[in-house]
Amino acid sequence: MITLIGTDLAEKGLKFMHFGAASQCEKCRFKGTCIDSLEEGRLYRIREVKNTEHPCLVHEGGKVKVVDVEKATFKTAIDSKRAFEGSNIVFLPPNCEENCSMQEFCFPEGLYREDKCKIMKKMGKPKEKCPKGLNLSVVLLKQL
Repeated sequence: MITLIGTDLAEKGLKFMHFGAASQCEKCRFKGTCIDSLEEGRLYRIREVKNTEHPCLVHEGGKVKVVDVEKATFKTAIDSKRAFEGSNIVFLPPNCEENCSMQEFCFPEGLYREDKCKIMKKMGKPKEKCPKGLNLSVVLLKQL
């Protein structure tokens, strides 16, 4: 998927969260390429940086580069019974209100309840036990 990003940020492998358009974007002729192709609240990873630059009223330096992006992968904890590498799942975070060190794995930013995902890799058990006693496995998920 092609989009635009500030020249200072245009680096292969960079992950970024799309928070939506700035007011200046509404009248920009590049809005269709830059903003409309991205989903608000999602995490993306830059696959390739192109040489093409365009002017921009929002980004520092006043320029953006053309980049090829994909939805990012998420290192997350899921129920071990569902953790089969290569399988497609519906992401269901645990019913949990614990404020623990597993929070970022159980509720990764940019991944939402009932997102369709593919388990790219099973990474084993978490380093710490779940304080609620849930049997969790850490996996690498890609949103479909």
